[in-house]
Amino acid sequence: MLFGVRCCLLASAILLLAGPSPAGDDPPDPSASLKAKFAPRFIVGVALGGRVPEDYSPAEKDLILRQFGGVTPENCMKMTEIQPREGEFHFEQADALVAFARAHGLQVVGHTLVWAKDERTPAWVFRDGDKPASRELVLERMRTHIRTVVSRYRGKIATWDVVNEALDDDSPYLRPSKWLDIAGPEFIARAFEWAHEADPDALLVYNDYNVELPRKREKLLRLIRELREKGVPLGAVGIQGHWEVDRVPFRDIEALLDAMKGQGLKVMVSELDLGVVPRGGWWADGGKDREAIAKTDPLAGGCPPELLERQACQYAELFRLFVGRHESIGRVTFWDLHDGRSWLNTFPWKHAEYPLLFDRQARPKPAFRAILGME
Repeated sequence: MLFGVRCCLLASAILLLAGPSPAGDDPPDPSASLKAKFAPRFIVGVALGGRVPEDYSPAEKDLILRQFGGVTPENCMKMTEIQPREGEFHFEQADALVAFARAHGLQVVGHTLVWAKDERTPAWVFRDGDKPASRELVLERMRTHIRTVVSRYRGKIATWDVVNEALDDDSPYLRPSKWLDIAGPEFIARAFEWAHEADPDALLVYNDYNVELPRKREKLLRLIRELREKGVPLGAVGIQGHWEVDRVPFRDIEALLDAMKGQGLKVMVSELDLGVVPRGGWWADGGKDREAIAKTDPLAGGCPPELLERQACQYAELFRLFVGRHESIGRVTFWDLHDGRSWLNTFPWKHAEYPLLFDRQARPKPAFRAILGME
């Protein structure tokens, strides 16, 4: 597949046809819809944060309903939010999001039941009074959490991100965590088994980032093989596409999609955005430049039109890749609604970002037009 030149030529042509405003000042065609364009191939979804629908303006709600066929809760179903203390469940925000989705015919993704990072799990899970919890206690707590949450939404949530980010980025196979230390590697299989018991009809997903890259892709294939040997009901793999303009690993994404097709598994592009501010320096050389980087805000005055055009080009090429491999794609979910709501405005430091298809006023950007205009 040819990447780069073809998509830039296409994006440039679309931008010329769309008019001069990179911010999307022209009113959008009311019939232009992501969900309608791609419905024959895969669902296009969006992550929503805060309270739904109260925290969204009328224009934002209209954008959600017009453009997307599915929703993912950004935070309110994570264990730290839904059960911050043992036995104390907070379902209010999750209930409201599910009710909103069902009222408007949107598919819901439950995100996420077990996050394999210590800081993303309530501390009480791993404690028994003033001493560490036993393996049996940790597994029983995980079982209770999964059964309580999944059973509540049985028949209402079609897909669950069951385990999140269990693979390590470097030499270990699995990410070091208290889940791994106390419960052992089998916590992953158990999570899927208990989610399946709570809702046998739900599609169960393993979700992670960088799994398109060769080293982590091999770990993912190993995990799939091991889960299948145990008869675990793994239904799909989620890839977190938090990529950057000019650094999109197109060929690696293509290789992952082909590998998952060979495994007979669907891929969910679970968290898509395409940032325009490079983030690599934050982690380079052990993070020695973080203090200086944290003081920078390179695009505080706005995103240059040329950069928006490159973003549009690369978004269009991504979707061309997805369409070309649509047999392997079940869903593509943008990680939040528009630039003003993106998590990248505060990660890994506070700065203005422009990673999505709609600007801070919820107007379409060149990337939106490029995707809708692609053949």
